[in-house]
Amino acid sequence: MTSTSPFDPRVLKASHPVPGAPDNWRRFFSFNTDAKVIGIQYIAVALLFLLVGGVLAMIMRGELITPPADLVDPTVYNGLYTMHGTVMLFLFLFPILNGFNNLLIPVMIGAPDMAFPRLNALAFWMFPVFGVILMASFLVPGGPSSSGWWAYPPLSLQNPLGLLLNGQFLWILAVALSGISSILGAVNFVTTIIRMRAPGMGWFRMPIFCWTAAAAQIIQLIGLPVLTGGAVMLLFDLSFGTSFYRPEGGGDPMLYQHFFWFYSHPAVYVMALPVFGIFSEILPVYARKPLFGYSVVAVASFAITGLSLIVWVHHMFYSGTPQWMRNVFMVTTMLIAVPTGIKVFAWIGTLWRGRIRLSTPMLFCLGGIVNFIFAGITGVMLATVPVDIHVGNTYFVVGHFHYVIFSTLTFGVFAAIYHWFPKFTGRMMVESLGKLHFVLTFVGSTLNFLPMHWAGLMGMPRRVASYDPEFALANVLASLGAFLLGVATIPFLLNVVSSWARGAKAPPNPWQAIGLEWLLPSPPPVENFEDHVPTVISGPYGYGLNRPLVEDQQRYVDWAEAAGRIEP
Repeated sequence: MTSTSPFDPRVLKASHPVPGAPDNWRRFFSFNTDAKVIGIQYIAVALLFLLVGGVLAMIMRGELITPPADLVDPTVYNGLYTMHGTVMLFLFLFPILNGFNNLLIPVMIGAPDMAFPRLNALAFWMFPVFGVILMASFLVPGGPSSSGWWAYPPLSLQNPLGLLLNGQFLWILAVALSGISSILGAVNFVTTIIRMRAPGMGWFRMPIFCWTAAAAQIIQLIGLPVLTGGAVMLLFDLSFGTSFYRPEGGGDPMLYQHFFWFYSHPAVYVMALPVFGIFSEILPVYARKPLFGYSVVAVASFAITGLSLIVWVHHMFYSGTPQWMRNVFMVTTMLIAVPTGIKVFAWIGTLWRGRIRLSTPMLFCLGGIVNFIFAGITGVMLATVPVDIHVGNTYFVVGHFHYVIFSTLTFGVFAAIYHWFPKFTGRMMVESLGKLHFVLTFVGSTLNFLPMHWAGLMGMPRRVASYDPEFALANVLASLGAFLLGVATIPFLLNVVSSWARGAKAPPNPWQAIGLEWLLPSPPPVENFEDHVPTVISGPYGYGLNRPLVEDQQRYVDWAEAAGRIEP
């Protein structure tokens, strides 16, 4: 398993880059096939939509700071939370993780690019197009979709104005387009990992991030066609009079819920697995220790993939699901705690007696892990049928979901940005601004999402613009936390823009990390190792073991340092 890779990555060199592509800053606005450019394109556009989704969230929290609906109309509120959820998932988290896949996979495995560079660029350019389509729904008569980011029929099939072009139509079109883009990306990522590893890089010499990326993209390949097909059927019901989900025509609205959750619960792991990989990459660097239980952690990623495909019905415990089916899916859902728990124990084992450096990437990493442990506990609670039926439609679920999506996954995204920013821009970020960003984000997210659990346990329903005054204190705290999160983005954006423009020049390996990407200049050349593809001779986390990662390692160190002395 560790001797050779199946394919020499230099074979694909002839197809890259696109002839005539710009080689200056304009390349980020062009149809470029360099995976590193595409990765930065993904990340930049996704961060733009993070701001959009954040503004929508703050309007909602402004509405919820007082019990009555006195800031926006309840119908407008429904549109806001539908679009907030859709933007944050489909226009921020999925794309930004695709950005890191593009940045990291080729350089981590020693490949010059993705297996299909043009397909990779096509997948990216579908993403801003579907973002524009989704945002355009604010301009159509009747406004955007207001049926929630899950779009359950029959609510999502209502079309009171009788117009073909309406907010729900554009929502479905955008989601279907997103599904096609993600399927194209998944084919590329999986093929690249399987076929383009450097000589000597067997599966158990491959970085954990690549393991988790492969596991996540396999979920995409299995689950996304189901959701995309279900969305197209919804579109036909809405616009062309079919009855896949219309009870009056013999259809079954529950069928859509099965299609939707078959993908949309595993989709959490499509986002979580790469972040688990990010945690597993960063902890050894800042603890100066090998990743504890590397092989088990790697295999656990695929165990999560398998289990995630047989848990979807736990989102339907209170939808008329038979008791026997509830019991089966309660057990399968709880089983996921085993491989995820293995990862948590591995992270703790890595930290144990390590020489920990509390740099900004490590702070976001530790904060994300602490939040994930809390989210995991509440997740096991929700997997239990009686608890889920009791709190399933309350703010407890909203709090749990945001602890996963923001307090864990987005923390991982920030950790990755701070850790790999020097490698791909050639510039260092400002540490003091990074730590200020972390403190504001950790306090803001805790203040925002923790009181939601309290409100939910007291019985506050979710998806409402007004509520009983007894929930006022929890909502005031949550809203203040949301506004603090808004403030936290200021030092982050200031740091990114100013550091990229005028930051100190980054050396090839500013963190003294181990991995093929750290043997490259900062930023890496277009085809990464060019004609010098390394031969891997050991595993990726040899901290404190005093062993080289590749044959003739000093040659690559000298090459990267020499490249850094030449002004581009």
